[in-house]
Amino acid sequence: MVPFSSAVNDLGVLLNNELTMANQIAALSRSCFFHLRRLRSIKPSPLTPDVNKTLVHAFVSNRLDCCNSLLAGVSNQLLQRLQVVQNAAARLVTGARRSEHISPILRDLHWLPVRQQIVFKGAVLAYKCQHGMAPEYLQVYCQPTSTVACRRLQSADSGRLAVPRTRTSYVSVSPSRDRVRGTVFLLNSEHQTLGWTCSHAN
Repeated sequence: MVPFSSAVNDLGVLLNNELTMANQIAALSRSCFFHLRRLRSIKPSPLTPDVNKTLVHAFVSNRLDCCNSLLAGVSNQLLQRLQVVQNAAARLVTGARRSEHISPILRDLHWLPVRQQIVFKGAVLAYKCQHGMAPEYLQVYCQPTSTVACRRLQSADSGRLAVPRTRTSYVSVSPSRDRVRGTVFLLNSEHQTLGWTCSHAN
């Protein structure tokens, strides 16, 4: 009898049996801090800001950005672990002290915070779906509520996207469609922040 596993590795992403992404975030955090410690130990030190920035992008930022759309809807508590990684990377690049406020540092580096990176990537995907720049099988799962409602709803003019329905069977939901569904949930929750309206998509 084959034993069940609480987490599996799928194309470099750790998926646990509750899909909380906790295992993936824990592994990603450990990996990024390992590379940050290695970068701090490079001699001669300190490196120039440009070299520091290039190395941090290669070993840390790329890891934070890879497959981060799968983190749409993840709890703020888990995302905060990745934000701590990004904050440490920003301080390494700029040489800032831990006592300095991180928001101006991220702004100067033109780095979006982790949660905003996820929202931005989802917004880009939704924009491409709305403008015919995404595959058709994704476009049909990213439609404004005004175009799919069978009757007039108060939300029709809100600019929100219709959340696609899925069956409960695990094998009936493809990863790409599930990603779109999670992205739609996230974009609707960030509706006021993004200022998303149907006029933007037309």
